[in-house]
Amino acid sequence: MRNQIEFVVHGKYALFTDPVSRIGGEKFSYQIPTYQALKGIVESIYWKPTLVWIIDEVRVMNPIQTEVKAIRPTKYQNDQNDLMYYTYLREPAYQVRAHFEFNQNREDLAYDRNENKHFSIAKRSVERGGRRDIFLGTRECQGYVESCQFGEGPGFYDNYGEVSFGPMFHGFTYPDEGDSKSFQARLSFPTMKDGIISFKRPEDCEIVRTLRTDEVKPFKKGINLTTVEEEFASVFEEVDR
Repeated sequence: MRNQIEFVVHGKYALFTDPVSRIGGEKFSYQIPTYQALKGIVESIYWKPTLVWIIDEVRVMNPIQTEVKAIRPTKYQNDQNDLMYYTYLREPAYQVRAHFEFNQNREDLAYDRNENKHFSIAKRSVERGGRRDIFLGTRECQGYVESCQFGEGPGFYDNYGEVSFGPMFHGFTYPDEGDSKSFQARLSFPTMKDGIISFKRPEDCEIVRTLRTDEVKPFKKGINLTTVEEEFASVFEEVDR
């Protein structure tokens, strides 16, 4: 597929929080990463408002194991600490395959649609481990990105068969990626086959709910946006040094 990147992301712990436990109290992780969590990782590798990243597949490399840890978060009502138990995934590792498409809702950024240069920068960003810090679901779970070939190496769930995870949070649809006025949440029913999960595209999710109305953030050349031509020149200037 065009404009596709492949990488492995891993860490010591992950917490892909079930929304039911996210508002406070004891948090519990999903068994697998959500589409939104993986999209956030890809956007930490390389992102521009000109692009929309689509997560194609994720391969679960290590066995799904959990570990309960005692945490002392700050209470919402005051500055006092409380004792909570969070359930994390232990030693997670995932191979990810994703591609980018141009955001057709962003006609104001049409001048930044240079496919080859965006792809070159994205590939280089994968090789460098990302442009921003990588987190596996939450900030305390540091992640690490390395370039790989999707499907290479043995995975724990190879030839394991099919596993369904029931209804799960899929992701958010922001105004500039949807109808330009609504902030929406999506749910889907992912299934793992021999360790590989093929995610549905956002527009194909079974359940979509509008959370609130919102506005599209403006980006203007030279003010809060650097064109891909300028980025390409600065990034690949390092090679010539």
